[in-house]
Amino acid sequence: MYLSVIVNTLGGLAIFVLGMKFMTEGLQMSAGNRIRNILRAVSSNRILGCLTGTVVTAIIQSSSATTVMVIGFVTAGLMTLEQAVGVIIGANIGTTMTAQLIAFKFEALALPAIAIGVPMKFFATRKKYRYAGEIIAGFGLLFFGLSLMGDGLKPLRTDPAVVEFFTKFDPAHTGGLILCVLTGAVVTMIVQSSSATVGLTMTLATQGLISLPAAIALVLGENIGTTITAQLATIGSGNVNSYRAANAHTLFNVLGVILVTAIFPWFLQAVDWVTITLMHAPANTMVDGAYPHAGRFVANAHTLFNVLNAVIFLTFFPILIKVTLALSPKDKEAGDPLFRMPQFDQRTLDNPVAAMAQVRGEISHMAEVVRAAYCNAIESIMQHDHKNIRKWQRFERHIDEMHKTLMLVLTQIMQSEINEEASQEISEQIRIINNLERIGDAVEIIAMLGEDIMDKDIPMSPQSWEDLQTMREKVGQFLDLIRQGLRTPPANFLEEAEILEASIDALRENIRCAYIERLKNAQCSVEGGTIFMNMITRMEKIGDCCFTIARAVTRQV
Repeated sequence: MYLSVIVNTLGGLAIFVLGMKFMTEGLQMSAGNRIRNILRAVSSNRILGCLTGTVVTAIIQSSSATTVMVIGFVTAGLMTLEQAVGVIIGANIGTTMTAQLIAFKFEALALPAIAIGVPMKFFATRKKYRYAGEIIAGFGLLFFGLSLMGDGLKPLRTDPAVVEFFTKFDPAHTGGLILCVLTGAVVTMIVQSSSATVGLTMTLATQGLISLPAAIALVLGENIGTTITAQLATIGSGNVNSYRAANAHTLFNVLGVILVTAIFPWFLQAVDWVTITLMHAPANTMVDGAYPHAGRFVANAHTLFNVLNAVIFLTFFPILIKVTLALSPKDKEAGDPLFRMPQFDQRTLDNPVAAMAQVRGEISHMAEVVRAAYCNAIESIMQHDHKNIRKWQRFERHIDEMHKTLMLVLTQIMQSEINEEASQEISEQIRIINNLERIGDAVEIIAMLGEDIMDKDIPMSPQSWEDLQTMREKVGQFLDLIRQGLRTPPANFLEEAEILEASIDALRENIRCAYIERLKNAQCSVEGGTIFMNMITRMEKIGDCCFTIARAVTRQV
């Protein structure tokens, strides 16, 4: 008997997890861009951040996916620690929607949903229908897995040894309460899916194998166990704020569980009141030896805990941030943060939506490096700084390495299952990366020309230096606009880019004509003038690349 129970229960759990994966991936692919745009628009207002996290997680039915995306944003510098923590608090609330869905008991729809969803997923010609099929099939598999787990556990209801074992999970005393919390935490850390462990807990409670208080105590532990996702997402990160965001997630869940366990009897009364008074679902109702309303109690406890936790820690949000900073490492970055290399862990790469979100941030960082390389080269030339001009070699190597890494990641994403919208975005991201790398090449040539001027002491006319300064400022404005556009494009972004592109082209032509006149009048040397015009031409090429990037950005948003 025990072998049959183990096979049916584990098989049902596996099908449940598979269904969750199908449903989550289908929802993410259907709403990928909208999700990223919502997260990118998060303000510093912690309440709005929490609401955003709740909505996004409720849409994609996965707090893990939301957390991974947020950590990716923080790692890439697109989101502050305060914004990230607000969103993660909301994600904890949003993930309880899965338990609420399970509590509605749609087992009767499981096989019809699978019968409809699987053909759509594998035979539909359009991707949006395949994603819809994935969602429907995932929904069916989720409830089919729950049904199998319930059927598998039924024989244990009358087994004395099993009943005796589960009596140890009695939160009426402190030891039993701690045992339940620790068990829920450990199992969730192993499975890495709080939805799966909550589903299993609801099934155990429905079959009467554990009491409702024990089930609710297990759910408290499962809220601790789910924080392992954020911790794993920071592995290899070079951004200290990503570690702090993950630590904040762990901190407020652990502290929240400690608080609720301290008032556990009153918390149970609150769950009873919500479920019995507002939903008319008495706990002691029994049908065919099972307790059909037990799942509703567990789901409500899950939601109530996370809402209560969110209210407490949003109220004391500054204190939470301070404690997180105090407990987190002071610095995880080695050397100059400007030369930080993009880092993608496997968990992020397995999630195309999260990976593309982080790529966006890394592209923005690449633009910062390119702008710094340009400023270093031009300023060194203008100031005849022999030492700083040689930094172009480090900048060039770093830009090339960033280009290579991001191209490899985008290629890997393209080889996964993505929709047409994501495919178009990747094409634009590749165009942006290539043009940033071309700007780096142009800066390299400018720096080498500047080295020639200084090393050979090549004379240049005062007017040439003035023209170089004018062009420098105009191109610098364009690079600043691009940096802004890669983060949050202003409403008139492309129009401003067109104006700057036209003004740089006109400026180059005016400078060229003035140089020819000076050359005719013997007011400048041929060698110095040739180097000067070469630099002006390279700067004009940088403007061309900036305009190409601006056009690519406007097609992404």
